Amino acid sequence: MSTTTANAKLVANSTGETLRMGPIKMRILEDGSNTDNRLGAISLTIPAHTFGLPQHWHRMHDETFLVTKGTVRFTTGKKDVDTKVGDYVVVPPRAVHTFSNPFDEDAEFFNTFSPAYYVDYLRLTAKAIAAKGGPLSEKESRDIMAQFATFPPEGPEEEVVE
Repeated sequence: MSTTTANAKLVANSTGETLRMGPIKMRILEDGSNTDNRLGAISLTIPAHTFGLPQHWHRMHDETFLVTKGTVRFTTGKKDVDTKVGDYVVVPPRAVHTFSNPFDEDAEFFNTFSPAYYVDYLRLTAKAIAAKGGPLSEKESRDIMAQFATFPPEGPEEEVVE
């Protein structure tokens, strides 16, 4: 009988793939390649006075956010919640959400995706922004999101949670 031993992987502070979505900087810590796509993780820096993605919901994955610096505003439907260092936000499938940093200080959070495939959404979006040389239109952004079962609050016709 043979036993397979898995090896732990360290992502040192100065390593990891880095992406940019306009002013937002992301460092991929786990893209699913070490977790059989069960978990993806990034750290994200949002400069002061920066807005994130349009509100959206995910059909197929959970997200979590741990605020590690500054204040991050999470918007769910018409409700804003300002989170601070140490606050943890859980976004299950079908929950409408987005985040922003309308404040005067840069903010950071640790973000997980389960399953990890959503990390490829970040890569594809960063590549599209770089190729265009600037921000994507809402339609361009929504077209990429749809490839990852992510939709605007009003569609497709499925129950969403606000």
